[in-house]
Amino acid sequence: MRFNKTCAIVAGGAFAAAASAQTFDVVGGKTSVDLDFALLDAAAGLDFAQVVGPVIAPGDLGDDSVAFPINARDGSLPTTFSYEAGLASFSGAIEHAGGVEFNTGAVTVGDFTIGFDGDRASGAVSGFFVESTLSINAILFDVANPNVIQADAGGLIIEGDLWVSPEFAGFLGDTALTGANVGEARIDALVPAPGAMAALGLGGLLAARRRR
Repeated sequence: MRFNKTCAIVAGGAFAAAASAQTFDVVGGKTSVDLDFALLDAAAGLDFAQVVGPVIAPGDLGDDSVAFPINARDGSLPTTFSYEAGLASFSGAIEHAGGVEFNTGAVTVGDFTIGFDGDRASGAVSGFFVESTLSINAILFDVANPNVIQADAGGLIIEGDLWVSPEFAGFLGDTALTGANVGEARIDALVPAPGAMAALGLGGLLAARRRR
């Protein structure tokens, strides 16, 4: 999988990684979301009630945004996302805790998964999507017009618009909502510090020598 300046592209499966390429594993962080609640209410009858779970407020997209913690690589819903520098290749998903209630709790979305499906990539739609796994199990948004700010040993940062997915539009009973821009998201994902990774490698080498 490769990610250019405007969208993610898949061409017949994963590309072979160069022997010297280093893979970075996402181990934590947060994803900030700024939703246009007024638009969601007017267009889809979704009246914001409250956020639930370990939500951080405000997020990194302004005073009205919230952030959802990125799960570690262990536990009941572990993050599995890994990438090479520049998103030259990547795999897995970024998992989150926390959710949002609408209509006094009648509609709840949360424990979000950010994943990638090359079949969804078209035009401004990147192929990355946001899926709810709490109460409503469905893809809610496609990430459009993404900007890769950083994807290296320092971490992963991606910003993009949130467009209503065909699945969510169908759930809301109005397919005309497909592609409606209802906000933006910013992923701030952490990877192990280079020093920590080197220490782990040295520890493994020393352990191997002791076993010999």
